[in-house]
Amino acid sequence: MKFLTGLAAALYVAALPLLLVTTSVRFFAGEVRFYERGFRTHDADVTTGIALPELDRAAEEIVDYFENDASTLRILVQEDGQEVSLFNTRETEHMKDVKRVMRFVFRVNEVSLAYVIGYVALAVLWSRERSPRGLAKLSLAGVGAGLAAVGIIGALAFTGFDAAWTKFHEIVFQNDLWRLDPDTDRLIQMFPEPFWQEATFIVAGMVLAMAMVVVISSVAYLVLVRPAAPVEPERRGRERREREPRATV
Repeated sequence: MKFLTGLAAALYVAALPLLLVTTSVRFFAGEVRFYERGFRTHDADVTTGIALPELDRAAEEIVDYFENDASTLRILVQEDGQEVSLFNTRETEHMKDVKRVMRFVFRVNEVSLAYVIGYVALAVLWSRERSPRGLAKLSLAGVGAGLAAVGIIGALAFTGFDAAWTKFHEIVFQNDLWRLDPDTDRLIQMFPEPFWQEATFIVAGMVLAMAMVVVISSVAYLVLVRPAAPVEPERRGRERREREPRATV
């Protein structure tokens, strides 16, 4: 039983930072305004030759693609008065790989959320195997692990993002479809490397903001709510005797 209790607590410590990170990634992936801002910041309409309203609509279709059941992303846009496919075959094949990664992130997000809620409900509120103070300490441990990971990612983004970004693709993708030509491939023209560097900072900032909420809440509870004083053995024995039924004459 002790082993299971410890295992459940360890899984909570792991699930909490996973929840923070995947929630931030999922929010970013589904927020069209981030994409639209990137198009304007990096002059995507100039490099692609596609008008901004068309690119904005394409961003909405990409967001839908991550959530729907379509196997292939097919986006048609207007170019010089003609309807053309926005992406070529290599790009659409790469987007299939991207979708698989995003769907995996979404599932991890849902599982980690379910576990965090379930642990609090069952271990803290229902069985009371873990006290609120214990939960606060576990939460601080989980946030600490998450912040360490975010710190490493942030350091890489500042000092060597190019190499880190390449290594990320080599690890995550089992092919080289992600190696696109910025002179001809619109996908990388729409989302150049500086866009993803900014995205990394945004996601890291969101994780830090949520982590601070957890830290402040946990520390405030530990500081402001004092633990219940232990009951002395003599007092427990006296209270037990007082509760025992007495014989009547």
